[in-house]
Amino acid sequence: MARIVFDLPPHFGFATELQIYISHVNQGGHLDNAQLLSLVSEARVRFFQSLGYPEADVGGLSIVVGDIVAQYKSEGFHGETMRVEMAPADFNRYGFDLVFCMTEKTSGREVARGKIGIVFIGKADRKVAPIPESIRQLLLARAGTPDSHALSERVSSPST
Repeated sequence: MARIVFDLPPHFGFATELQIYISHVNQGGHLDNAQLLSLVSEARVRFFQSLGYPEADVGGLSIVVGDIVAQYKSEGFHGETMRVEMAPADFNRYGFDLVFCMTEKTSGREVARGKIGIVFIGKADRKVAPIPESIRQLLLARAGTPDSHALSERVSSPST
């Protein structure tokens, strides 16, 4: 099987930090693949919150994940703090890709990269719907271009 080849944008418009808990680690002693998706999903929720919206009501619409691609670059371990950067890209009428890069905070070691296919749907009929223009403009401002307004969010992890 051919390996996924995935290039990252030169800049990201959003970042957040997430800690790897013991429940994220598998029997191999590193970040479990299903838990990677869980961490990226949390970062996605925070991305939309940074725009001022919950995922269930983004400009009067909901969002769903149409697909996700992930490529591992190294292992992640219990206790490490991951920096997850995100940028919207590849817009179409009904959605866009949310590109992500996960790195270990202290060393900068890249752990994973990928993208999440976001699709907008009507809240009542649950059918695909065009991105509202006001939301498209907010997303374009975070699209990872050097002149866009970057937002870095630091979220404290609860004590365990």
